[in-house]
Amino acid sequence: MSNPSELHLRYGMNPHQKEAKIYSTNGSMPLRVVNGDPGFINLLDALNSYQLARELRLATGLPAAASFKHVSPAGAAVYAPLSPELAKAYFVEGLELSPLATAYARARGADRMSSFGDCAALSDIVDASTATLLKREVSDLVVAPGYTDEALEILRSKKNGKYLILEIDPDYVAEPVEKRNVFGLTLEQQRNYAAIDASAVTNIVTQNKDLPEEAKRDLLISLITLKYTQSNSVCYALDGQTIGIGAGQQSRIHCTRLAGDKADRWFLRQHPRALSLPFRPGLSRAEQNNAIDLWLEEEVTPVENASWEQSFTEVPPRLTREEKRDWLSKLKGVSYGSDAFLPFRDNLDRASRSGVKYVVQAGSSMRDEEVVQAANDYDMVMVYSGVRLFHH
Repeated sequence: MSNPSELHLRYGMNPHQKEAKIYSTNGSMPLRVVNGDPGFINLLDALNSYQLARELRLATGLPAAASFKHVSPAGAAVYAPLSPELAKAYFVEGLELSPLATAYARARGADRMSSFGDCAALSDIVDASTATLLKREVSDLVVAPGYTDEALEILRSKKNGKYLILEIDPDYVAEPVEKRNVFGLTLEQQRNYAAIDASAVTNIVTQNKDLPEEAKRDLLISLITLKYTQSNSVCYALDGQTIGIGAGQQSRIHCTRLAGDKADRWFLRQHPRALSLPFRPGLSRAEQNNAIDLWLEEEVTPVENASWEQSFTEVPPRLTREEKRDWLSKLKGVSYGSDAFLPFRDNLDRASRSGVKYVVQAGSSMRDEEVVQAANDYDMVMVYSGVRLFHH
C-alpha cells in the first residue's frame, strides 16, 4: 500500500481547531483515504475500531466488526447466525447477509441508539452484502483492509458521494513505543501489546468451574472490546456479541449499572410486543429506534408522550414493570468483563440481575475473597485474567 506520509484534515477535535493533520515519521502511512474527507475524530475512531475488529478476528477466527462513536465502541461482534427475533430487532429481516455483514448487524444492533452516525470497522475485505447494509444505515465512515469493486461502487454512492471510506494495511505493525502530546508536553509509553487469547480465561477461581466454549468466546469478546473502550469500563456479552458497554465512568459500579441497563434494553427490544409495534408508515428506522427506546421508559413527560404517540398508527400500551421483570428473567448465560479488578461485590450483585453467569476480571483486589464469595452466591463462573486493560 503506497501512501503519502502526511495527510491534512478538515479540522481538529472541533471546527475552530483549524490546523490538523495526521502523519507518519516512519515512512508512508498504512492508511489510505479511498473516498471522502476525514476529520480528526474520524481517524481516532477508525484507528481504534479497526484494532478491535482485527483482534476479534485473530482471537476467534471469525469475521468481526465494531461500531464506534467518540473513541469507544457502541458494539462489537463476531459472526454468529441471527435468530428471526434478532434479525427483526436489528432491522435486517429478509436481507441476505454475508458472515461479515452479519457481524456488523450484530455490532450495530448491540446499541442502535449509540451506533447512530458510527464508524464501522470490519476485519475482512468488505463485500457487496456488507456495503449494502452500510448504505442503508446512518453511518459516517467505514474502515477495512479492503473492498470489492462492487462494494466500493455501493459505498461511493452513499451521502451524495461524500461517505468516508478508509483502507488500512492489515499487516501494519506499529512501533513499540507510543507518544502523546498533552498541554504541550509529550508522554511516552510502551504500546499495549497485551495479547487477549484463550489463555486469558483459564484461571477459574470460583466453585463452579463449568465454562463452555461459547462462554469462553464471549469472555474474550468482552476483554478485547474493553481493551479499546475508554476506562473505567465494563462489558456484557452474549451469543458472539456485546450487548451492553459501560464506558468512561469514574466508578466501576456505575459502569456495571450503565452496561447492565443497556443489556436489559437490548433484550427488551426482543420482547414480542416490541417486535410488533404498529409504526406509522414512512417512519424511518432511526425514528423507530427512538420510539422503541421511549416505549421502554416507565415515566415520560406529557410533551414527550404527545410527540411519541405520533410514531404509531395506534398507541401501544407500555410494558409494565412486572412484564419487564418476567421477560428479563429469561436473559441467561451472559458473560461480563471488567477492564480491571472488581473492588466490591456490588458489581456482581447488579450483574446478576442481567443474566450474568460468566465473569472475567483482572483480580488482585483487597476484597478478592468478598467478590469470589459473591460469584459463588450466584453460582457464577469467575476467571482472573491477570491483566489490567485501562485505555485513555
